[in-house]
This record gives sequence, structure tokens and C-alpha cells, in this order.
Amino acid sequence: MKRKVVVLSMLFALASVPAAMAKDHKEFAALSARLSEQAGFFDSDNLISNETSYLHVFGKLTEFKIHGGVYLGVGPDQNFTYIAKIRPSRAIIIDIRRDNLLQHLLYKALFERAKNRIEYLCLLFGKPLPKDKGWESKDIKALVDYIDTTKSEPKLFTRTIDEMKKDIAKFGIALSEADLKVIANIQNAFYEAGLDVRYSSHNRPPRSIYPSMRDLLLERDLAGEQHNYFAAEDDWQFIKKLEDQDLIIPVVGDLAGTAAMKNIGKYLNEIKERVTAFYCSNVEFYVHRQNQYDRFVENLAALPIDKNSLIIRSYFNYYAPLHPQTEKGHYSTQLLQRIEDLLAMCKAGDCESYEMVVTKNSIPLH
Repeated sequence: MKRKVVVLSMLFALASVPAAMAKDHKEFAALSARLSEQAGFFDSDNLISNETSYLHVFGKLTEFKIHGGVYLGVGPDQNFTYIAKIRPSRAIIIDIRRDNLLQHLLYKALFERAKNRIEYLCLLFGKPLPKDKGWESKDIKALVDYIDTTKSEPKLFTRTIDEMKKDIAKFGIALSEADLKVIANIQNAFYEAGLDVRYSSHNRPPRSIYPSMRDLLLERDLAGEQHNYFAAEDDWQFIKKLEDQDLIIPVVGDLAGTAAMKNIGKYLNEIKERVTAFYCSNVEFYVHRQNQYDRFVENLAALPIDKNSLIIRSYFNYYAPLHPQTEKGHYSTQLLQRIEDLLAMCKAGDCESYEMVVTKNSIPLH
């Protein structure tokens, strides 16, 4: 009987240890380092997306049965919504900014510590947990309303910053004092702005057209459905599972760079996986403007794909002509294209302009 009590006590102790403290993340850190290259500069903080159209591809992702494989993406947590839909075996988040890797380490720590959606949001925004139960079954509007109407607690948020700092340190990725300051600044941005936090650019005034996090959470697809990864507990829990298993890998890399993309292609070939979907936002615009699109295409060709592998891109109508697929009320336009079609286009010389890239062979969403 005594032995049984001891065993039960040990099991209880292990169960009560946070995942970030109990797990060895050496392989996670080593893989991130192996796939990464030197960071570059981009003039925006990208704390959240500025794409109100991000859900407009959901109908086609369902129709084409895009599922499994490996997901690639750039930027912050918009990726989680696509991952929750596609349900890949793993995901790699590549971004030229080291700050993006640091932000994803914060996300990872939040996912590993939180038990459900509402606890995650409370940790992020410095709010006390609700006293009532049953939040797993509540809709996204209820979560938004709770965060909006609940007063932040400075002492609670300060404790969360300390907890996240300790948890992130256990992931094994070498962090400087400057890195830790960046992470703290990211946390403070969410705490101070709440759900009004927006995408912003350096040395430029914020655009009134940029959506708040509240807008993005409540956005709908072309069929009027809400599909943000906070909209359903099951979707959020899928992301948590991948994070807990070290299967969402943040990488520092340039899509037109010399190492990271090729490193990713080599790794995926080693594990015998293919890219299912590659969300590249509007990075192609900048790559084209810098006369490096050929290098991006070369890197894209190094990735293992099949005939169903898709590129998900964004097009912004305020710096170029209105896109034919633009939806009324949206300054961004979400686009889909088969990766093999893009590679064939470029081989035929049809990628000489950015406008050609984003209009030819784009899959109609209606």
C-alpha cells in the first residue's frame, strides 16, 4: 500500500509540472538553428496580421482537401489559423526578422502553459481567469467580450512576464538580453493595447485600414463562417498539441536567401515529407522589388511538393492596381496558386512583373 501511495505521489508531481519545464527541447533548438540563416531587416513589427482577407481561401482549402504534410508560413499567429484548417504533421515558420522567431517562442510558452483558449488570452493580455466554467464550449465572441470587459491586473501581468521568461529559456534557443527585451516589449504591446493592438510600421504613421486583433478574431470567410483558430476549442487544442510536441519550428530566413529555404527543403526530403501549403503573405512584392525573384523561385523549386501543394499569398490594393479577385471592403486580397504552376510560369518567363505573378494562374475563390 505504501509503495502504491509513493507511485501515485510521483505521478501527481510529474503531472503538475508545466510542459515547458518537464520537456527536453534540445532537438527543437538544434533544428531551429540548423534551418536558420542570418536575420535581415523589415520595417514593420508584424505583431499581428494586417490582412482582413486571410480567411477567404478557406472554401478552396476544403474543396481541394488540403490536409497533412508540412505547412510553411511567414509572420505571426495568422499561421495558426491555416495550420488548424490544414492539420499538417508539423509546421515551419520562416521569417527574415529574428523578432518573429522571438514572438513564436512567446506563443509556444503561452500554449504550453495555458489549458484552453480563454487561459491563453488571459495570459497574453494580463487578465484574471473567469470564475465560471464551461469556456471550452463558448464561441469566439464570448472570448472577445470577456477580454474587452475585464480589467487588466498589472501584478498578474508582471508575474506572467517572469514566468514566460523562465519557460522560454528552457526551449534551448540561445537568447541575448536584447532578445529578452524584445519579447518583453511584445508582451507589453498586447497588454497595453488589448484587442486594439494593430500591425504597425517603423517611421510611418499607422494606417487606419489596418485591422485590430479584435477585427481579425471576428473576421469571416466568404461563406460567412468564423474560422480563426480561437473560434473553436478543438482548433486551438490542435495548435497546442503541435507546440507541446515541438512540431512548430520558428526559423530565421529570407525567402530569397542563400541558406534557410534550401535547408528546409533538405530537411523535408530527409524526413520524407512534402509541403502542403506555403503562406508567403506579400513577401513576393518585396522580393520582386529587390530584383531577387529568381532566387525565391530557385528556393521554391528546392522544396518537395506534389501537384496539390499550394502557395497562399496576399495582395494589397493600396500600392498597386485593384486585383480582379478583390472583395469589397477589403484592402488585402487572399490568393491561391499551385506551386507547380508558379514554377512552370517562371520557367516560361512569365514572372517578369509582380502583377503577372499574382494574376496569372491564380485559382478563383468563388
